[in-house]
Amino acid sequence: MFDLVPLADVPAHEVELLLDAAFGADRHGRTAYRVREGMGVIPALSFAAVEHGTLVGSIQCWPVALVGDDGASIPMVMVGPVAVSPARQNVGIGRALMWKAIEAAQAGGEPLMLIGDPEYYDQFGFDADATGQWRLPGPFEQRRLLARDHAPDRAGTVGPR
Repeated sequence: MFDLVPLADVPAHEVELLLDAAFGADRHGRTAYRVREGMGVIPALSFAAVEHGTLVGSIQCWPVALVGDDGASIPMVMVGPVAVSPARQNVGIGRALMWKAIEAAQAGGEPLMLIGDPEYYDQFGFDADATGQWRLPGPFEQRRLLARDHAPDRAGTVGPR
């Protein structure tokens, strides 16, 4: 069994090693990294899964905004990456991390967004219904740009706030 703890309780280098194992060392070139460039995680919304003293999963949440074509800036929270050790996948760690972050984020009331597989993230209430007019600072598949919690349905660019 694993425990969910604040991500800040885990050494940063262990998180980086987990992310490399889950996504590859070339992960920094992905569009999601451009969206949150220069930002720090939101500590109260970022968690680690620890099993017998070993990091087996992590979730990070970031402060981003949708800057509308009309100039209005709408604060949001970008969820991800959600990483689980390849040796511990498919046992509920990722789901537990997602629900923990969603529960913590709901207190702030800001919409949540992420880039991910809709077939997986729909179980958490994420869909692409409001994101069709959003732009990102790099390539992405529109169907993988997902949001929940009253996300703004308007044209604009998502980036760091």
